[in-house]
Amino acid sequence: MLWPYKTPGIPDNLFARLPGIPLSKREVRLLLISALRLKQNSVVWDIGAGTGTIPVELGLLCPDSQIIAVERDEEVVSLIGQNCDRFGVKNVKIFEGQVPNCLNELDPLPDRICLEGGKPIKDILTELWQRLKPEGRLVATASNLENLYLISEGLSALQARNIEVVQGGVNRLETRGISQTLAAVDPIFILSGEKF
Repeated sequence: MLWPYKTPGIPDNLFARLPGIPLSKREVRLLLISALRLKQNSVVWDIGAGTGTIPVELGLLCPDSQIIAVERDEEVVSLIGQNCDRFGVKNVKIFEGQVPNCLNELDPLPDRICLEGGKPIKDILTELWQRLKPEGRLVATASNLENLYLISEGLSALQARNIEVVQGGVNRLETRGISQTLAAVDPIFILSGEKF
C-alpha cells in the first residue's frame, strides 16, 4: 500500500503528475482539509481538482464520504483517476466538465465544497453556493491578491457565516549542492465560510 496511514499528508512526490497541472502542496492540503471540517458521510465537490491530491486525501480519510472531482480537461481527468487508483481510493467520482455550466449534472448536492480555481471565480462561487446544502461549508484557495479579493467579496455578498482566511507560511528543508537550506513553499490563501 502506497500510503498505509490514517493521517493525511501524503508526500507530493508519491502522486503521478503532468507538466503544468497544479498540485496542492502537502502542507496546504492539511490546512485545506482541516478547513473543510468533514463528517464521516460528507458529500464533497472538489472544483478544479487538478492532480487529484485533495480527492485522494479525502477519500482515504473518509471512506464513507462521496467525493466528486470536477475538471474540464480530459487528460487531467485521466490523471485524477490514475492517482485514485495508485492509492486504492474507491469513493471518488470524476466528472469532466466546464464549471459553472456542468453543475446541474452533478449529483448528489454537496455539504462541503472545495473550490480550487476557475474563471470567473466570483460567478462560480455564487453558482456553487446556491447548490451547497444548508449548514454546509465552502473552502476556496487563492494564489493571488485578485482572487483573494473576489472570493472574500463573494463570501461576504452571499452572507457566509464564520468566514476565515488563512495564509500559511511554509518552508521546507532542501539540499542544494553540498548544503541544506530552507526554501519557501508558494504562499496560498485558504478562505472558508458556512451557509445557514
